[in-house]
Amino acid sequence: MTRLRLLNPGPVTLTARVRESLTQPDLCHREPEFAAMQRDVRGKLEAVYSDAKAQGFVAILLTGSGTAAVEAMVGSCVPRDGHGLVVANGVYGERMAAMLTAQGKRFTMVNADWLAGIDLAAAERALAADPSVTHVLSVQHETTTGRLNDIAALGALCKKYNKKLLLDAVSSFGAEAIDFTGWNLEAVAATANKCLHGVPGVCFVLVAEAALAGRPSGATSVYLDLWRHWKEQPNGWSPFTQSVQSVYALQAALDEFSAEGGWQSRAARYAARAKRVREVVRAAGVSYFLADGETASSNILMSFAVPAHTRYETLHDRLKAQGFIIYAGQGPYAGKMFRIAVMGDLTDADMGELCEALTALLARPD
Repeated sequence: MTRLRLLNPGPVTLTARVRESLTQPDLCHREPEFAAMQRDVRGKLEAVYSDAKAQGFVAILLTGSGTAAVEAMVGSCVPRDGHGLVVANGVYGERMAAMLTAQGKRFTMVNADWLAGIDLAAAERALAADPSVTHVLSVQHETTTGRLNDIAALGALCKKYNKKLLLDAVSSFGAEAIDFTGWNLEAVAATANKCLHGVPGVCFVLVAEAALAGRPSGATSVYLDLWRHWKEQPNGWSPFTQSVQSVYALQAALDEFSAEGGWQSRAARYAARAKRVREVVRAAGVSYFLADGETASSNILMSFAVPAHTRYETLHDRLKAQGFIIYAGQGPYAGKMFRIAVMGDLTDADMGELCEALTALLARPD
């Protein structure tokens, strides 16, 4: 069977060490061994960014996908009588608004076209016009298009207007800069199975402990109440059953992450891989899907226009036959866009094979 290398935005191709960690002994989540492992993992997550621990952020583990982490953050951190300002430019920003709708909480939407950056001018107008806003919500890496949003500028607005920022960093945590102090962050949601190279099944939120201690939870959910988890996890426990094997894998992945040099080294590795992909795709005459893709796209995931001489399904299936999984466009861009992520255990040889395959498949027919 052809070895599949995942170029989708998570889950990722696993290293041998992480895969082997899944075969460790079965373990009850109420045993002291699991409590010790959970405390270790939480401490490692808090140490990924040096200023997170210094600023009093604590990691809270949840069993679920990245969306569970975001929904727990939105539900718990926005008070029931709060007012969220959602600054969106893609599927995942709009999903945060959908969460607030489901929770019955008040929010204002500042929406930009999916092919544009977040609308900072409109966000500032909304903040200036309505002081009742309690939290600003946005996405750092909007994988709808691969755009890396200007969260530094949005964070500066949060500082200016004294509003706390809730950040979806699901597909950027561990490979992009996150300024916990400068962006006026209150919480950051992320997952194990993207830039950290763990497996699906465990996600987490880094929350300012001052917020947890200073006010009641805004949660409208029992399972996704961060305050409830926070009260038990310092002792190593969780109120509900954790995905034990996924935590084993995250611990192994975090050890590899640290040994490799942390987020800066991972970012540099992704940048080198992304450069190779961009050079091959552009040499074939294929355009970025984002008009400003050269500067606006992250190195984690890039989006390109499907060439007129082929179809997305053809690209996908032929690359899959050679051992690579790419990703389709969403919504109105289905069939028009293909996305390539460079996370996970990809060797130089893997990247060489990918570049050869792309060169052949993207070439215009004679």
